[in-house]
Amino acid sequence: MVRIVFFLFTEAMINFFLPILTAMTLSIGVVSSAWSEVRVEVSGVGITQIPIGIASFKGQDAAPQKPALIVASDLDRSGQFKTMDPGMVLDDTSRPDFVAIRQTNTDALVTGSIQKTADGRFDVKYRLWDVIKGQDLGGQSFLVVASDLRLVSHRIADQVYEKLTGDKGVFSTRIAYVTKQSQRHVLWVADADGENAQAALTSPEPIISPRWAPNGTDLAYVSFESRKPVVYVHDVSTGKRRILANFKGSNSAPAWSPDGKTVAVTLSRDGSSQIFSLDAKGGEPKRITQSNGIDTEPVFTPDGSAIYFVSDRGGSPQIYRTPAAGGPVQRVTFLGNYNISPTLSPDGRWLAYIARNASQYRLHLLELATDKVYPLTDTHIDERPSFAANSKLILYATMVQGKEVLMTTTLDGKISAKLAGQSNNIREPHWGPFLKP
Repeated sequence: MVRIVFFLFTEAMINFFLPILTAMTLSIGVVSSAWSEVRVEVSGVGITQIPIGIASFKGQDAAPQKPALIVASDLDRSGQFKTMDPGMVLDDTSRPDFVAIRQTNTDALVTGSIQKTADGRFDVKYRLWDVIKGQDLGGQSFLVVASDLRLVSHRIADQVYEKLTGDKGVFSTRIAYVTKQSQRHVLWVADADGENAQAALTSPEPIISPRWAPNGTDLAYVSFESRKPVVYVHDVSTGKRRILANFKGSNSAPAWSPDGKTVAVTLSRDGSSQIFSLDAKGGEPKRITQSNGIDTEPVFTPDGSAIYFVSDRGGSPQIYRTPAAGGPVQRVTFLGNYNISPTLSPDGRWLAYIARNASQYRLHLLELATDKVYPLTDTHIDERPSFAANSKLILYATMVQGKEVLMTTTLDGKISAKLAGQSNNIREPHWGPFLKP
């Protein structure tokens, strides 16, 4: 488990690694990915799932993307739905045979069409039907270029999800993660299903801790290109970036405040690694924690009033809480002697983290109102959990059959999905916020 320890305690080990860090040649910007398409594999059965039919969209066989397949994959991965192919092609204007469809135990149905227009764009339409009541639940038409067909399909899945569950869908959000192959480190930005991955940064030196800003455009991360860890802020839409924290010693573990105006970072400028806050535009840091140990991995509460973080002040890594401006510190985790990588659900109900037990590193979920802890996975090398913007899913990295992969899981651990792509080492995932339409 050298890799996990290195990623958590880089700021404490940087003086050892500094002499062997080398200069780098940097490639900045967002370029098209050479990756083959990523396959989403869903496993598990939920207690209650809405049975929904996703009919083949009329005209999709001649289109560069097949919206019905993307919508079905999104809904399956959520754990809230059990999708099925009704074996028919229906556009958004065709009224289904509800009597026949009810015989398949289907509660809802999505139909649609996709047609190329004279100017080369695509007109994508869909409609959602309540099969039980025989009612039209509405639909929408989108006119987009070919490169936006996947995004439109995700937005359709978002709308279907919200209409049938009452919660916002997260299928049109994005994730960020890092891969390493040989001496090539790449920061990737991808759709929430892992597809459409694009490289935001390529480097022969390590890149760690990518964290989305609330605006869904900026990424903060740590790069070792300067022979030490330095925090950058990167606009993934333009490829432009700037240095946020490059103080004496190490600079690591960035975390955005909910309003995007402040970034918490771990700095060793005063000796031991402690947590500071910085204006997101830069400036002089303000110290938040005071201890003789290592304080790191800060994360803000959804209202911005407090910070959860990891500290070994008690002798082993545990998760603590303190006011965002500094002050009294409260220990949060008590089970086990090694708990790291805290992340809070946007609704403020849950704390996900990684706990070590008998040399196994597994994803756990703490219900903050009751202090009840739930192990979620049966894998044993989990790392870096991150909540979806609607608080319904958790993204994390793990090892499956000897390969590093990205996974999502429902909060009860019953439905998991593996985002399978190339066989690069995949780590450090972070799920972005809702994007504006």
